[in-house]
Amino acid sequence: TLSPGPISSILVNRYGSRPVVMFGGLLCGVGMVSAAFCTSILQLYICVGFITGFGLALNLQPSVIIIGKYFLKRRPIANGLAMAGSPVMLCTLAPLNQFLFDNFGWRGSFLILGAILLHCCVAGALFRPIGAATASVKTQETEEGKETLKEEVTKDAMETSSPTKVPMETKVEEEEGKDCCEKINQYLDFSLFKHRGFLIYLIGNVLMFLGFFAPIVFLAPYAKHIGIDEYSAAFLLSILAIVDMIARPSTGIIANSKWVRPRIQYFFSFAITFNGACHLLCPLASGYKGLVVYSVFFGLAFGMVCAMLFETLMDLVGAVRFTSAVGLVTIAECCTILLGPPIGGTLIDTFGDYKYMFIKCGAVMVLAGTFLFIMNYYNYRMLAKEEKERKAKEEDPKSVRTENEGRNNWNKETIQDGPELEPLREEQGLKKEVNGT
Repeated sequence: TLSPGPISSILVNRYGSRPVVMFGGLLCGVGMVSAAFCTSILQLYICVGFITGFGLALNLQPSVIIIGKYFLKRRPIANGLAMAGSPVMLCTLAPLNQFLFDNFGWRGSFLILGAILLHCCVAGALFRPIGAATASVKTQETEEGKETLKEEVTKDAMETSSPTKVPMETKVEEEEGKDCCEKINQYLDFSLFKHRGFLIYLIGNVLMFLGFFAPIVFLAPYAKHIGIDEYSAAFLLSILAIVDMIARPSTGIIANSKWVRPRIQYFFSFAITFNGACHLLCPLASGYKGLVVYSVFFGLAFGMVCAMLFETLMDLVGAVRFTSAVGLVTIAECCTILLGPPIGGTLIDTFGDYKYMFIKCGAVMVLAGTFLFIMNYYNYRMLAKEEKERKAKEEDPKSVRTENEGRNNWNKETIQDGPELEPLREEQGLKKEVNGT
């Protein structure tokens, strides 16, 4: 789901969110329905793992991206509410799957799940392009209308004189000479790797995901390991999901407040550190009641991180560059997400105890949260310094006078309308008389 992130970003930048989500929903449905006719594990890997996973990637990122286009003032709340859909499904999916399996078998279950996933196409049809995209199109059309006269004059001049045909041929050759990387860079902004805030976010998140998902994978097995029955162990995940469901929109409301939003990166760092602290304290929970308390706090911390995961990235790079940023981030994160649970399992097999896995996850997340807090403090200081220098430059009389003179000269040149007035630019006296200055 995460590895095709750059592909999803390119498609969104090229075609928009609506067709990408609809195509992704179609892939999800086709993959799950095809799985109903599989006869081997390898075929299931292809249908469920590859086709459905790729379809989910085309659903996830455009859904997050469209929030940034629809909302600005209350964007953290919108992100929190949108992310709350995941724990809602987590609560209902396990009993739903069991019900489908008992009544329709595994093949019938795949068919029904494929039909459910086809509803992503309906959701994608509601992703109507609004706001900035429409305005930019209108602005582009207006600018093209203003440039029409200049383009016609230039075209006539080029047709009447043969030497002027050389620039056109050179331009065509340049377009043909563009390599694949340059074409991809039109839809995927690789200059983000020079963005200070983006690099801080990327390093911190890659480190965080080494310990983010492993505790969820091993929570129920750990409960069984200490002698808790299977039903009660599974109920711990339900507790986590219910708390997570409440935590995500609540975190969005807090993050949208006037006290938190200007420094939302600090809040995100705190959420990661709080998550890590919960894992470090988990080995102290010896009985079932202790694990219930751990599940409550883990669900709260997990929901806080998930609610702000994309909001903080959008806060750093802006809504315009967010499409490319989320694609580049997910392709880097998918590696550590895959490595986290196997490393935890290796620790459990080596020492024969689950506590070392929880300590590893907690230590990694506390380290990631501390890194993000320190580096975001540095980033905020640098941004304030750069803003101060920019204001000082604007207030400098010399720079203001230079900018005004440049603007006036540009206005003088644009007032001239027609090639017959070009000779007047060579004569200073006539030029002033024509411009009326």
